[in-house]
Amino acid sequence: MRLKVVVHRAEEGGYWAEVPAIRGCVSQGESMDELLENVREAVEGCLSVDVAEVPVAEDDRVVEIAL
Repeated sequence: MRLKVVVHRAEEGGYWAEVPAIRGCVSQGESMDELLENVREAVEGCLSVDVAEVPVAEDDRVVEIAL
């Protein structure tokens, strides 16, 4: 999966970024490398869903797909 990330310079130093495709998915970092690592973690967190929180009927199936 490839996502576009908008990177901004933070007024107090470092960077912050937002992922427009995932509402509310933002992160920050002191360096560009740190920012990108943090954004990856933020995207994983935003996209992960605990199946236990979703009602699943007996005849439903839970599958994972790679994008």
